[in-house]
Amino acid sequence: MQRRFVSIWFRQLLADWQLIRRPELSGVPFVFAAPDHGRMIITAVSELALGFGVEVGMRAADAKAICPGLEVLDDKPGRSRKLLKGLGEWCVRYSPIVAIDEFAMDGLLLEATGCSHLWGGESGYLKEIVSRLKSKGYTVRVAIADTPGAAWAISHYGKVTPLIPVGGHVDALLNLVPDALRLEESVLAKLRKLGFYQIKSFIGMPRSVLRRRFGEDFLLRLGQAIGTEIEVLAALQVPVPFSERLACLEPIKTRNGIEIAINKLLENLCKRMQAEGKGLRFGVLTCYRIDGKMVQVDIGTSGASHNISHLLKLFQLKIDQIRPALGIELFVLDAPKVDDVEVPQEEMWTSKPGLDDQSVIKLLDRVAGKVGFQVIHRYLPAKRYWPERAILKAVSVTEKPNAPWRVDKPRPTELLKTPVAIEVMAIIPDHPPKFFIYKGVRHIVAKADGPERIEREWWLDHGEHRDYYQVEDEQGGRYWLFRSGHYGGENKYKWFIHGFFA
Repeated sequence: MQRRFVSIWFRQLLADWQLIRRPELSGVPFVFAAPDHGRMIITAVSELALGFGVEVGMRAADAKAICPGLEVLDDKPGRSRKLLKGLGEWCVRYSPIVAIDEFAMDGLLLEATGCSHLWGGESGYLKEIVSRLKSKGYTVRVAIADTPGAAWAISHYGKVTPLIPVGGHVDALLNLVPDALRLEESVLAKLRKLGFYQIKSFIGMPRSVLRRRFGEDFLLRLGQAIGTEIEVLAALQVPVPFSERLACLEPIKTRNGIEIAINKLLENLCKRMQAEGKGLRFGVLTCYRIDGKMVQVDIGTSGASHNISHLLKLFQLKIDQIRPALGIELFVLDAPKVDDVEVPQEEMWTSKPGLDDQSVIKLLDRVAGKVGFQVIHRYLPAKRYWPERAILKAVSVTEKPNAPWRVDKPRPTELLKTPVAIEVMAIIPDHPPKFFIYKGVRHIVAKADGPERIEREWWLDHGEHRDYYQVEDEQGGRYWLFRSGHYGGENKYKWFIHGFFA
């Protein structure tokens, strides 16, 4: 498929933006100006100010002399980029790859390959972009061509048609001025001095001659326009490999309509993932509303899955969070995190308990969809002696441990992330505590077992060893306590509580 690119030129980006914010300026000529070497230089001009002959680059004092009543507004560095970034994120509805025009900083470049058919063809595609931006208050010129450079040239300097057919971009460039190639002013001055007022006057000259006269950048820009050099667009949002889009002819407002849209997206997405042996681990549904705002919901799975019904149930738990307002015109489903799917061998009359049972994994996903995926954790054993380092957080529910759980020594069912200091009365040297005070409550120890000495991993850090005791108080509560260090050592010993037994 031939690649196609769209250039959107905002002819008066800052002026249009200001009129949207302050409609009372519609009858007032105004400009934006920024300080430059002690002078205020005009950076953007409104349509009314242009009629008085005010231009970009003019000093504000000179502009006021030729335009009575001119209002000068302060321009801030980076404002144009910030505006374009917001407009570009809005334009993602027309293409997954949207980039800022870094040369002129007054437009956007879209890769429209495979997108225009959603609007009935390239003509309807361009018409939709222009009409939607115009309805928001922006005056734009657009063009579509085989290369970003050609699209940019036609949108800025084209006078015939904005729709350049496939393979016709070179002919469309021939009658344009050299400025359409996005060249530096010094190069343009050389071209005018030599009498090159149209691209066709030098496009057929030998490259060695052009390089010697105008430099390597000139050849690069020319090549990017005619397609002999590849121009990579720096997308505002990096597209993910597994993504599906669904444009709606009519805005979707109802829960039933949203469910149908999600199901349609999942059918296409899961079909692709199944073909490649992949499954979804994290999915994001982005809903583009007709008022220009976006709504996002996401789901996560404990294990890679391309089961449509299962994923749909997870999204159904989040539909109440989607506020369609006046309606949703575009749904985009991204799967930024996928994993390989292990297809289990089907067995008759036997069922595997625990996490090998797919129904348990689906139940965990549904619970996580309600209470939050971050509250469910799974841990695996690690080959370490220090208790805090003896467990690892599992990446997925299907991850297998590299070592077996240690069963020769009892371990608490709840291990505190950080041991908490307690007050203890114990008979020295190695007797268990008689009682201890934790959170202001005195616990009389009825039964105790220990000590179990655990040495510190000296190759990682330094410090005292720990002597652990399992104790049971008179109320039946069971605790895991330890004493850090020896009695009578150089460092004062301390007692801590580190966990609770069931």
